[in-house]
Amino acid sequence: MSTEGLEAAAELFKALSSSSRLRLLRLLGEGEAGVSALVEASGLSQPLVSQHLRTLRAAGLVQVDRVGREAIYSVADLHVSHIVDDAVAHAGEQPGA
Repeated sequence: MSTEGLEAAAELFKALSSSSRLRLLRLLGEGEAGVSALVEASGLSQPLVSQHLRTLRAAGLVQVDRVGREAIYSVADLHVSHIVDDAVAHAGEQPGA
């Protein structure tokens, strides 16, 4: 693997390093949603959800479509959902988890 590929993977893991962002990605893995729905489902504040969505969007992990005035978010690539689900499952299998 090239140095560029390793750097890109490190950036991906950096974007995934927050449990709140993982929670949002898992919610979006169930289906697209607007910020208000993500706030309600996640229990996070609206400013925090928006901040995490900006980070996830900048990393190319989520995409946004505008429907009227509302921004609807979705997972950009189903591989992302698999990575998150696999990581959560793996963490749950570890001793002491």
